[in-house]
Amino acid sequence: MPRDQVGAMAEDMPQEEEQSQGWFTGWLPAWRPTSMTQLKAVETRILQCIQNKFSSRFVSLPDQNKIWTVTVSPEQNKKTPLVMLHGFGGGVGLWIQNLDSLSSQRTIHAFDLLGFGRSSRPKFPQDPEGAEDEFVSSIEKWREAMGIKSMILLGHSMGGFLATAYTIKYPDRVKHLILVDPWGFPVLPTDPNEIRSPPRWVKAVAAVLARSNPLAVLRVAGPWGPGLVQKFRPDFKRKFAELFEDDTISEYIYHCNAQTPSGETAFKTMMERFGWAKRPMMNRINQIPKHLPIAFVYGAETWIDQTTGDKVKQQRPESNVNIVAIEGASHHVYADQPQAFNEVVEEICEAVD
Repeated sequence: MPRDQVGAMAEDMPQEEEQSQGWFTGWLPAWRPTSMTQLKAVETRILQCIQNKFSSRFVSLPDQNKIWTVTVSPEQNKKTPLVMLHGFGGGVGLWIQNLDSLSSQRTIHAFDLLGFGRSSRPKFPQDPEGAEDEFVSSIEKWREAMGIKSMILLGHSMGGFLATAYTIKYPDRVKHLILVDPWGFPVLPTDPNEIRSPPRWVKAVAAVLARSNPLAVLRVAGPWGPGLVQKFRPDFKRKFAELFEDDTISEYIYHCNAQTPSGETAFKTMMERFGWAKRPMMNRINQIPKHLPIAFVYGAETWIDQTTGDKVKQQRPESNVNIVAIEGASHHVYADQPQAFNEVVEEICEAVD
């Protein structure tokens, strides 16, 4: 089926945003096989799968940062748009199995969070509240630049944490909050026996947290970095097998995370341990107005604590809190069971307008 792309793909990021920092970088490009240009190339291959009309561009913020944004079905502007925030280490390309379906009745905006993907990678504040505020501020400045009056806001994992933080500060801009396997909600248990054992790849990441950023191993590994993605996350190739028979998705994840670790550093600043936040959202969720509906969408086999949704529902008895667990899905529920995920999100969105 032919596709109709609105506008040309934007130019690469400014040259200074492709440069790494420190004395180590003089010969680093030859050692680490990545660049923003390579990230753009693999993302372009991914976005070519979109069948609906779409545009992609950098949205400039007042502070000179740029947010890489993909807008699908811009002509479907009679309903409240859906804005999608990816999780840690992700980018707009990982929504590829969801964009066409979810944009059949309304406009979809998906963007790379500040410090991730093709968006600007500035230096974040070094305290958890400051880092969180920087993310939230960038989302609001993006919204203003886009001219979006109100939205359905969906966030996955870390994106769910930030979507909640944004809704707390700007509740009038959000009609419905959709949290997909959200990170950073529960309070870290004092009893070690209450801590759920995470999967192997999470343990591998956690092993380096005390000494470096979570994904530093990809950058230190140089030319072996792409192979590490395939070794530790071979499941991603399977998740997107219907669209890509090759290593396109693994390449995308590598190039997203082999750049300057701006957002990654901010994430480490905000977390207590890999599964917990220093400022857990459970302690703040009631700051969202009671009238604003919240939906939790979990993978039934996720390593994330699913009881969070139940606890939020108990804390907000007068609010509309919906909880859905999708069978056959783990943490990346949108990719594990894309059809079921799309149906759930579409139903939630249709209830808005």
